[in-house]
Amino acid sequence: MGSLLKKFTYQTKIYYEDTDAGGIVYYANYLKYFERARTELIYSIGYNHKELNDKLDIKIVVHKFTITYKKPILFEDKIIVESLVKNVSNFRLEMAQNILRDNEVLAEAMVELVTIDNVGKPKIIPEELKAKLSSFI
Repeated sequence: MGSLLKKFTYQTKIYYEDTDAGGIVYYANYLKYFERARTELIYSIGYNHKELNDKLDIKIVVHKFTITYKKPILFEDKIIVESLVKNVSNFRLEMAQNILRDNEVLAEAMVELVTIDNVGKPKIIPEELKAKLSSFI
């Protein structure tokens, strides 16, 4: 990710419960860190998922997710999850996300999210939300 691109960052540390017997983060837990970062990005622009659901009848759900594991995350590591919005269209949001420790990339992910209503049908992203998400491009 270049320095001119606007990215959202979320920081956390690794707890014992996140790891296996060898002190290495279980691979599926990476998905949790990426999800938390996306949720915090939503909070940072003035929304939360309950409000999106209850007031706007919209859910943002994962449609496709790919991840490349580069190096293990270890017990008590402090990590940063970077989230970069790549594209926002009427129904779709594409993001690149990285997990870093001391500026070293440990995992890279691409996520494609779609918006649906409360019965699971595609729903257009409200213009205000679309504009705020697009501010991260």
